[in-house]
Amino acid sequence: MHPFGLARPRATDDADDFVQLLLDCHGRIRHFAALARVLGETPALSADAVRDAAFRVRRYFGEALPLHVEDEEESVLPRLLGCERALDGALERMSAEHAAHAPLLAEVLRRCRELERAPERHEALRAGLARDAVALEREFATHLETEEALILPAIGRLLDADVRAVLVRELRARRARQW
Repeated sequence: MHPFGLARPRATDDADDFVQLLLDCHGRIRHFAALARVLGETPALSADAVRDAAFRVRRYFGEALPLHVEDEEESVLPRLLGCERALDGALERMSAEHAAHAPLLAEVLRRCRELERAPERHEALRAGLARDAVALEREFATHLETEEALILPAIGRLLDADVRAVLVRELRARRARQW
């Protein structure tokens, strides 16, 4: 259990299932958006708690989330685009929403960087962080639900096991390059 009462997202036992790996990422997106919100909503935190939570939110959204977006934009989108008209609409919305998340993400990251450096500013920054994190949670909720309802099932339905194995290798290569 996380110090703020949030359960830590768990990794899948099936590291070769591309759809499950994306679902695990979705769980982490939800977790870190909630952590940002709780950091903003919770008054009177210790400097260590503020610094730690701000670091973890900043690290996830600044380093890991861009890799997930690459997974979807570079691996999923080109393989599914053109397969089905309804799916094309969902893929185009997914890509547009990735860009639309950028301003809120930038604000959350900016505040978290500042809280890492100066946790004593928590009281001054927390209302803005909470506001942006709530908006980000709302945007992510709609975005992730659409992906989970339309795009992820299409991966299993339209891409064979060999292609999904390539997707897993691409995902792992992105993380190996990053880390």
